Amino acid sequence: MYQILLSLHSIFRWLVLVSLLYAIYAAVKGLYSKTNFTKRDNAVRHWTATISHTQLIIGILLYTQSPMVKYFFNHYKFSQGWNEALFFGFFHLLLMFISIVLITIGSAIAKRKEVSGEKFKIMLIFFSLALLLIFLAIPWPFSPLAHRPILRPF
Repeated sequence: MYQILLSLHSIFRWLVLVSLLYAIYAAVKGLYSKTNFTKRDNAVRHWTATISHTQLIIGILLYTQSPMVKYFFNHYKFSQGWNEALFFGFFHLLLMFISIVLITIGSAIAKRKEVSGEKFKIMLIFFSLALLLIFLAIPWPFSPLAHRPILRPF
């Protein structure tokens, strides 16, 4: 079960990144061309939040099953010197949770705004901040804190 969750989490990482990048692109395009917020823009906003929430659920399930996270909490004093345990036990969870909160708030506020420009502006600000945090919290292969492959096989 753990390996399946790990692979799904890795795959959904790319879906989250692609949907966020596309939503930010749509927000920039709509904001600077001063176009109306269309049903398509609303669908992009909605699906970006939905994909992100799905990733959060997979991540929480993975977090409860992770041997590294279990070690982090069972041996807290010893694991503080171990960058990967500290990264996954604390920083990854915290930054990703904040990112999902930003996406959720941005999506909800944009949904309720009346003016198209305001909808695009809110999406741009909140989704960009979330994307920045996500980029910091992903365990990239080149990261000094935790090394993970770009894609995990099933």
